[in-house]
Amino acid sequence: MEMRYLLIVLSMLFVPLTTVRADVSVGVGISVPGVSIGINMPAYPRLVRVPGYPVYYDPRVDLNFFFYDGLYWVFIGDNWYVSSWYNGPWDLVDYYDVPLYILRIPVRYYRRPPPYFHGWRADAPPRWGEHWGREWEQRRGGWDQWDRRSAPRPAPLPSYQRNYSGDRYPREQERQHTIRSERYRYQPREPVTQQHYQMQRGPSGQQGQGKRNEGRGPDHR
Repeated sequence: MEMRYLLIVLSMLFVPLTTVRADVSVGVGISVPGVSIGINMPAYPRLVRVPGYPVYYDPRVDLNFFFYDGLYWVFIGDNWYVSSWYNGPWDLVDYYDVPLYILRIPVRYYRRPPPYFHGWRADAPPRWGEHWGREWEQRRGGWDQWDRRSAPRPAPLPSYQRNYSGDRYPREQERQHTIRSERYRYQPREPVTQQHYQMQRGPSGQQGQGKRNEGRGPDHR
């Protein structure tokens, strides 16, 4: 696992500087707590529903930026990151723990797909098993098979965050948690989201941090 995180750090060092929208930039950097993946979203994103999925995306940014189950999800540098606020800080999610409905997002909704997506069907999810290998495929078997009529309702959008941009944006995770708990009553269904919410509560929620990759809950279909 140490080797995997070393590779993550090295990959982030080679992420090119670019412009996402006229006023949204991407750079590089690592901060504690959480990870700074260099995204600077100066305002609340314009989220649009992915048809037939409980997922939203922002079609106006040159970035793989999604919202699902009460969290923002970003795919960059071959890794998934999450945050309960649109501009981070971000937590790295192990690729074994990425929720099914994030894995199932069709290729066409990745606004900045990696090179290995080339040639894959636009209306189908990425071939994660082919890319991440046999062990991942065995542990996440059946991830791309489901009854589309049984998809859950999407989580409500945290539109209260429109009021927090620029200097008003809360950088401290405990303050983010306080505002969210007062303004957003959604109860997440995914274990990774539940864990993220718990960790944001501050010292009382940190006890789950050391067990981040232990006791993974069952997949939700």
